[in-house]
Amino acid sequence: MTKKPQPEKPETSATDKIPEILPILPLYDIVLFPKMVLPLMVMQKESIQLIDEAMSKNRIIGTAASRSDEPQSEYKTGDLYNFGTAAVILKMAKVDEDKAQLLLQGIGRFKIKKYTRKNPYFLAQVQHLAIPWEKDKELEGLMANLVNQYQKIVQLSPGMPPEIGAMAKSLDEPDTLTDMVTSTINSTTKEKQEILETLDIHERLKKVTKLVNYQLEILEIGNKIQSEVKGGMDKQQRDYYLRQQLKAIRDELGETDDTSVEIEEYRKKIVEKKLPEAAAKEAEREVNRLSRMHPSSAEYTVAMTYLDWLTEIPWNESTPDNNDLDKAQKILDTDHFGLEKAKKRILEYLAVRKLNPELKGPILCFAGPPGTGKTSLGHSIARALGRKFIRIALGGIRDEAEIRGHRRTYVGALPGRIIQGIRRAGSNNPVFMLDEIDKVGSDFRGDPSSALLEVLDPEQNFSFADHYLDVPFDLSKVMFITTANILDTIPPALRDRMEVLRLAGYTLEEKIKIATKYLIPRQRTANGLKAGQITFTKAAVKQIITGYTREAGLRNLEREIANICRGVASGVAREEIASAKIDASNVAEYLGPVRATDEMKQRVATPGVVMGLAWTEAGGDILFIEATAMKGNGKLTMTGQLGDVMKESATAALSYIRTNAKKIGIAEDFFQKKDIHIHIPAGAIPKDGPSAGVTMLTALASLLTGKTTSKDLAMTGEITLRGQVLPVGGIKEKVLAAHRAGIKTIIMPKWNEKDLEDIPANVKKAITFHFAETMQDVLNRALKKTGRS
Repeated sequence: MTKKPQPEKPETSATDKIPEILPILPLYDIVLFPKMVLPLMVMQKESIQLIDEAMSKNRIIGTAASRSDEPQSEYKTGDLYNFGTAAVILKMAKVDEDKAQLLLQGIGRFKIKKYTRKNPYFLAQVQHLAIPWEKDKELEGLMANLVNQYQKIVQLSPGMPPEIGAMAKSLDEPDTLTDMVTSTINSTTKEKQEILETLDIHERLKKVTKLVNYQLEILEIGNKIQSEVKGGMDKQQRDYYLRQQLKAIRDELGETDDTSVEIEEYRKKIVEKKLPEAAAKEAEREVNRLSRMHPSSAEYTVAMTYLDWLTEIPWNESTPDNNDLDKAQKILDTDHFGLEKAKKRILEYLAVRKLNPELKGPILCFAGPPGTGKTSLGHSIARALGRKFIRIALGGIRDEAEIRGHRRTYVGALPGRIIQGIRRAGSNNPVFMLDEIDKVGSDFRGDPSSALLEVLDPEQNFSFADHYLDVPFDLSKVMFITTANILDTIPPALRDRMEVLRLAGYTLEEKIKIATKYLIPRQRTANGLKAGQITFTKAAVKQIITGYTREAGLRNLEREIANICRGVASGVAREEIASAKIDASNVAEYLGPVRATDEMKQRVATPGVVMGLAWTEAGGDILFIEATAMKGNGKLTMTGQLGDVMKESATAALSYIRTNAKKIGIAEDFFQKKDIHIHIPAGAIPKDGPSAGVTMLTALASLLTGKTTSKDLAMTGEITLRGQVLPVGGIKEKVLAAHRAGIKTIIMPKWNEKDLEDIPANVKKAITFHFAETMQDVLNRALKKTGRS
């Protein structure tokens, strides 16, 4: 191990006797300067022999630094620099046969002229280099500047003794000053060798000053960093000391509790959760407030509750998505029969997310009648994605704080339902279902639907601000699904943010399959029956659907199946029967008489009665429109709790008939002698909309011409005063309702022909569709028979 050389006065006897032929000792990673003392450990066999022979003669050797950055086991002449330093061996002690400790002192510079011997060690003919100099103002200025900068290095370097700075100041010889400074500062071997080879004293002073300035700059930067680190540590130590004092004071006052433990736990949670910058800053501020409060303070509990919410919300925790599309397809198909459009959209989302993991969560709205599987589809989507599922019911919510939360200034304040759901999920990317969004209300407490505008906007919800948290939370990873029965009550701005997927209802065949695959096994298990104790035939299921339930969804169907299962369970429990087979003949034993009678053929058997198709919240439905005439003076009466739009359609239909009476085949003055009464049964149910216009006009034409319509014909469409048939909505729901009711022929607007793409193939095959552009097309197709049939 080497140490930095120290200046000493050379031995006069040695300097006077420097020979021209010197043994050369290679030095690795160090340069010896004249008048500097260098402790050295020698371990090479050849170098030990060189030392032994020098000690037996005049103790004078030459030293030359190695050019290589790695130590060599055997040196060649090209491995050493040509400039070196002659040195005298002040002390030598052999530690072992092949290891010796030396204390060398530099005598003077030399340049190797040539090597006279290479083995067993180098002998070289050298030229001793005298360095003439004369003092002048420039030289003194260079020396003074160098000494000043060097003393700064001594002050900033804890490993250098202060005396060495004073020694440098006392030196009058510029060559000795430069050699001492260079040998003691932290510089590379190459830089030191360059100083050794620089003979011009002015040039050497400038080079050494440059090295000193560079080293001083490094030391100043390091000292600044050290001060900053030490300052931070001092603050931590001070805080720790003050906390310990505060703890001791509380112990002395008998106020010892677990407060400090709780505060430390909060601090630990804040670090572990890696909160976003804004949330971390707010949490630290609240923890500091908490540490200054007394536990009996009312604010103490408020602050703790806030910190609990802030540290338990999953800011960074996400569940990995299932990227296996086949597995997702299998899950969706297992859970739900049909609903192909909704399944296709979910699989498309999974496919896109697989290609682009940074995709923002979509906002889907499942719109359709009750019982069509909207809510349960949300569960299946979460299962297919491999995410957590959260559902909140929005029906009847009137307070904006339910969505955004309350300010912390209120007593008992909490975050809104969105943040509460995220906390329950434990991940920041759950499937979040907002159920019954069409039933959100508003009053003096605010408008929740307006608060949902930010939640359901992918361009804004990355920084959703809950009033309680008061820091932004990223909702862009959440997949929001909303459900609604009707879209008309949803504010347009909110509806515009959602992608609407309509679930129109199920066909008879789909209901039979769903009942067999899902509903019957579920109700059988729920009522404690085994598979062999109750069985349903396909005819029995069909009888329940057609005779006891007329609905777009499946809720009533499941209730009727449950009624039968309870009846069988009662018989099994009383040991009256061991099992039961339910077929079409014994359904009535459990459910009573058939409730849905086929009254259509009887009701349309007289002129003035026509079947129309209507759309309601519960899906499509059959609508009977009746018209009758009596003596009078041209008065129009409408009953059946009709809305303004429907009344206007009836007025328009009558005006069209009066305008085209001759073309239709009735007396042009019929309205002057008769009163017309239009009635739509089920008077307790409000009705409105323009789609019954075609049906009303046909009913009037049927009444006045004495012609009836076909018994299995239904129609829908809006009319104009000029007799054009305009498109209407809810085509799929209406067609499915007609199919359930056994309708064989449907007349609809020509413009709605494109909507048949969504109709199941088996339904389109069972119904004949006629598309009308004008009201005359409708009448030509509908009124075929005269009199009663």
